[in-house]
Amino acid sequence: MADAPWFVYLLECRTARIYTGVTPQLDTRITSHRKGKGALFTRINQPQRLLAAKPFSSQREARQIEAQIKRMPARGKRMLAERWSEEHPIDQSTQIALAVN
Repeated sequence: MADAPWFVYLLECRTARIYTGVTPQLDTRITSHRKGKGALFTRINQPQRLLAAKPFSSQREARQIEAQIKRMPARGKRMLAERWSEEHPIDQSTQIALAVN
């Protein structure tokens, strides 16, 4: 098991679509998305807010969960995000990293 967790996260975009990603450094990755330097999906569909993020013990586990979530319908992703946000509240600094000036 690695020391630092890997995060699976869900972003709500201005187009109401949900982006699912994985990263070991959540704040840094969120900032990249905000600046338009993240995934192509989030360059086209600008992220508006972080719905949820959950830590996992390894990159492999996080990527497996990410793949499962990407196959879910939007309604299922929103339900999962609601549950994760209760279990793993998002800290204020991470939300601020995504805030658009």
